[in-house]
Parts: sequence; structure tokens; C-alpha cells
Amino acid sequence: MINDSVTKLNVINENENIFDSGKYIIPLYQREFAWEEKQLQQLIEDIDDIGENENYYLGSLIVYKNKDKYEVIDGQQRLTALFLLFNCLGFKVENNLEFSCRKKSNYTLNNIKALINDKNDLDNDLIEIGIKSGIKLLIELIEKLDNKDKFIENLKKVILYRIEVPEHTDLNHYFEIMNTRGEQLEQQDILKAELMSYLSDDNDREVFATIWDACSDMTGYVQMHFVRKNNRIRNNLFGCYWNELPSKNYEDIPFNNYEDIKNIIISKDDEENTEKTNIIKNNFTMQEIISPNFKIKEDKIIDNENEDTRIRFESIIDFPYFLLHTLKVFIMGDKPKYNIQKLLDDKKLCKTFEDLIKNEYKDNKENFSKEFITCLLKTRFLFDKYIIKREFLKDDSEGVWSLKSISTSGQKSKKKAYAKNTYDYKNPITNMTNIMIQSALRVSYTSPKNMHWITELLGGLYYKYNEYIYNYATKAEEIAKEDIRVFLNNKRNYSIGVKTPHIVLNFLDYIIKPKEYNFLNYDDFVFEFRNSIEHWYPRNPSDGTIPIWEEDEDGSVDRFGNLCLVQRTINSKFSNMPPEAKSKAFEKMIAKGSLKLRIMSEITGNAQDWKITTCEKHEKEMLGLLEKEVL
Repeated sequence: MINDSVTKLNVINENENIFDSGKYIIPLYQREFAWEEKQLQQLIEDIDDIGENENYYLGSLIVYKNKDKYEVIDGQQRLTALFLLFNCLGFKVENNLEFSCRKKSNYTLNNIKALINDKNDLDNDLIEIGIKSGIKLLIELIEKLDNKDKFIENLKKVILYRIEVPEHTDLNHYFEIMNTRGEQLEQQDILKAELMSYLSDDNDREVFATIWDACSDMTGYVQMHFVRKNNRIRNNLFGCYWNELPSKNYEDIPFNNYEDIKNIIISKDDEENTEKTNIIKNNFTMQEIISPNFKIKEDKIIDNENEDTRIRFESIIDFPYFLLHTLKVFIMGDKPKYNIQKLLDDKKLCKTFEDLIKNEYKDNKENFSKEFITCLLKTRFLFDKYIIKREFLKDDSEGVWSLKSISTSGQKSKKKAYAKNTYDYKNPITNMTNIMIQSALRVSYTSPKNMHWITELLGGLYYKYNEYIYNYATKAEEIAKEDIRVFLNNKRNYSIGVKTPHIVLNFLDYIIKPKEYNFLNYDDFVFEFRNSIEHWYPRNPSDGTIPIWEEDEDGSVDRFGNLCLVQRTINSKFSNMPPEAKSKAFEKMIAKGSLKLRIMSEITGNAQDWKITTCEKHEKEMLGLLEKEVL
């Protein structure tokens, strides 16, 4: 106990967990459990990554205490996630979590053991799908842990602060305030200030801040974040068509004094933007002008076929992770060979930089800031041009995978940008090959902590540009093959079920050729977030039959031939239906699924045929494709 209202809690210890200390009530004004794969995977990875002498602070739990019950005002998502996690780990957990006036949520929690054991005697109409999906995902994530015992030990280091609000608090008003509070200062802001403090010259600090702020906006293309009169800064940095590699030498940055920056950022004869005129009249400081909160009019990115069409591009990673990728690129070349931990962790952003500077640049911090900011600009240009994005056109809310770069039309102040395929846009096959392999990597490594393929591609482009751009798809394929070789060389043990690396199944879809399977429709195939491994023949068939592979070690239900990737919503719909029932009931859904799933559905006969011959034949065929391509 810290004081009367704040209690420091270890989520588990040797004898109990937080659900032994009282009952938690989730009030009706709170939403249902909504954590999905991104949040649950982050939780598991963060706990698994706790250091030997570290604690992990999960945050605060704001509650209103009424006798021995705690009404949860803030923090119910992480609290529910812990309840599910403890049950999935097999802990003895008291049923001390309850949702007010939510029958489905409470029914699901009360039957959590049956859901974990995949029992078929529950009322599916009363199952809360969000909780059920969370349970299934947590089971998969736990099965993939390298060391489950170590993970449980790490749970003892997870700390939660339970904060009780005073009696007679207006809970609805408090909840509203908690959900509209302002954003806190982030690590990237602290890091920016620290790196700028190493620079002794005002001009250098202005240059640093200008580049940093342009790169920190991960939407669209970095060229478009240098918004200046007559496009002068874009022309200087990226050439007249805005698509040339910027220099990696700080001395070559084309604005290196305060007056030059000032003239680029503001212009006295710019009548189109009154905000810029107000800058001159009111004598704003340069620091105010380049601050993230300062608003100025942005250019539009124009589609080359229709100038009235607005295009929006969305990055696949956030800026803190991009900083970590850039730092790894920074030390790849002739920089000091300091070993940065492999795992990318945005929570350790500042510490990662501090450790490198302390070990390699403690006597030359100013030089580090200059070198890093130029590396940041060039790496961001390469990232925008050669790493896939999501592209949204008109009213499209889903987006498509895109690999495009910026070019221009028009002259001087009338110059406009448009997006074109990064490679030879007259030969879209080359472009599409790169989109396909990168999207296969993207949907396989869903956690930003494990997207090392981005670092490898950016590093190759940064230091061996000409070699990489002509063999780019091949380079990306080689990255994918690294983990696939580990799988194929794993003592020929392919019956590992949900532990099968997703890149293996996605790469298989990448290499399947139409001419070999002429019944497949490839025109509508794209790599999507199919993050759940489905057993085509289920573990516990819903028709009540005994699993036909229960005692067969050579033909386990977990064997590779019986597996495919599906979206989690589809996995829930498939449930425990036998193969032939799935194939008939979900024909349209399967027709848009993974290529391996489509093949399995096409060749499925009855369950007994699948067991005796079809699954084994399919498995040998699929493994043969992988071995031919990878080994």
C-alpha cells in the first residue's frame, strides 16, 4: 500500500493473483472487451521480454470501491486480458470479474474453462465473440512461447497500480474526463530534445528539427512534408522531380544557415497562405514554426490519371519504430559495430540511443546528431519509395498494398506531385512481384518488434543501392527463406500445429503457380492478415465423432498438410466442422482465402479419405514446393 487510495499490486505472486483480493465489476458505460491481436500480442511480448532485474509496469487501474467490490472506471481492457491470460495458462482463478448487465460476457467468462478445452456443449448464441477470440489468440501466443516457465516467472514482475477514487465521485463524469485527457510527452519528443542539445550551433539545431519533424509524420511521402514557397527545399533535397536520393553527408544538406531556412519556410510574397503572412507580422520564433503543433497548408498528392483524386498513403510502422530501424541501418556500414538488441522495442527507444552514444559517441555527441539526422532523411526516402504502404483511393476504407514513389509535373510554383509505381511502371509485373513478397512478410510478422525484414531491406538499399534495386524482390525472398529453412531443417518435424511459422504458409502462397493448379482463381488473391492457423480436420469434430488422428503419431491433426491460414473471424465460423462440411458451407469465403486453403477445399472428399490418402499427398506436394524453392 502506497497510501490510502493507491495500492501497488503484483499481478501474481507465489500464492495468489489480483483476482483473489476482491471482485471487479465492469460497469455498463464501459465497452465490451475489445483487445485484438495487436494489443494481446504486445502484452505477451512485453512480459516475455522483461529483463532479469526489471519490473514491468502495466499501468493503473482506476476503481471505485464499494465494500469488497471494485467498480472499474479505467483499465478494464488490460484487467480482462489478465483474467483471460491467467485462465489460459492454467492458473486457479476466482470468478471475480463480472460485466454489469451483459449476459453474454458473463456467460462466456463463467464457461472459460470449457472454451479453453474446446468443448462443444456450450450455447453459441450466448458466447461473446470478442472474449472467445481473445482466448483463442492467447492460447496460440502461449503455445508459441520459447519458454513458458520463464514467461510465468516474468509475470511475477508485472506491477499494476490500483487507484481508488474518493467516495461520492461522479463516476460518469470521471470516466468522460479519463477518456478525453490530453496526450503525454512521448519518448520520441524526449529523444529529439536530447539529440538537439548535442548541437552547439543554432543553425544546426534548426536543420535537425526541420528534418526530424518532416520525417516524424509517417503519413504519405517525406518530400510532401517540406511545405515551402516555390518548392525550393524539395528541389534542393530531392532534385527537380523530387525523386532523387538525398545525400548522406551532413555538409551537403542544401540549407545550412538560419537565413536560408527562414527564407525557405516563409516568403513575403506568398499571398495564398495567410498563416505564413501572419508569421511575418507576428514575428513567430523559428522554434514555434517548426513545432509539431504549428499548422501550415499542405500540398496535395495528385493521382497521375485524375488530378482531382486525392490519394492517402499509410505507413506500416509508426515513427518510434522507424527511428529504431534507422539506428540499426546507421550502425550497419562503417559505423562502430555496437550490438543493438535484435528485438525492436519502442518502450526502450531512448535507452537504445543512450546506450549506443555512451559506448561509441560519448566524446563526439555533436557528430552523432549530424550523422544520424542525415541518415534519417535518406532512410525515410528509401522507406517511402521501396517499402510497401497501404493506399486509400476515394471512399475506399480497406486500402490496398502499394509500392509507389513521387514524381512531378508542371514547373516552379505550379509543380504538382503524383504517385507512380516505384519500379518500371510500364512493366507492372516487376512492381507486383515486390508488392507480393513484401505483403507476405508484412502479414507474417505482425508485431512491429519483429519486422527485421524492413531493417535488412533498408540497410541493403542504403549501402548497396544499385545492387539492391535491380534484385530487390530476390533480396526480400531471401529474407523470407531464412526462417523457412529453420522450419524445413527442424529434424523433419512438420507436425507442430499453431507453432508453424506464418511465413512458411504465406511464402507457400507466394510460390504456388497458376499453371500447376488451373482450378485456382489468382486474380483476386492478395495477402491479408490471416493470422489464425486452421486445422482443416478439427481437433474435436462437432459431429461427435472421435478425432480420427487421436492415436496416430504419424498422421497428427497438427501435421502440415492439415493446416492453413485464415482470418480469425473465419476460424470462428469454421468452428469444429469436418472438412467436407466446411468446403460446402463456406464455398464463397474459401474462394477468397489463402491459396493453400483453396487447394485443400478443392481436393477434399470425405473425412476418411482426407485421413488415409489426401492429406498426406497434399502435404508432400506442398513441402516439395517449399524445398525446391528454399533449400
